[in-house]
Amino acid sequence: MTIEKRIYYHDTDAGGVVYYGNYLKFLEESRTAFMEDRGISVREKDEEGFLYAVRQCNVTYKSPARYGDTVVCTAEIVKITAAQLYFKQKVLKKDDNTLLIEADVTLVSLTKDFKPTPIPDNIKEKLAKKL
Repeated sequence: MTIEKRIYYHDTDAGGVVYYGNYLKFLEESRTAFMEDRGISVREKDEEGFLYAVRQCNVTYKSPARYGDTVVCTAEIVKITAAQLYFKQKVLKKDDNTLLIEADVTLVSLTKDFKPTPIPDNIKEKLAKKL
């Protein structure tokens, strides 16, 4: 799953490059688009009592994006366990495919009380469609 983002002034630091923490927002947006593409509404899951929280996030920064750039953010699931989802994510510069960041992100399924809980089978089936 991919999404495109235009880099605005508010995304950048004083040097005109994307502030490193903002890449986490881009990763979140592409994971949300990934879930929605598979018919999973994060809001509906929340209303049903399930939360998906980032448990671990390892980001490698390769090259900066700058004000005015358009970036492509990707998300793919590489592994599903009883209560965790493992994503491989990238952000690339659209015009020349320069790799800007790579990230390995692990989500954990939680109850409303923030206790780990198994991912429901119907959700696993929807997520595994394109593995």
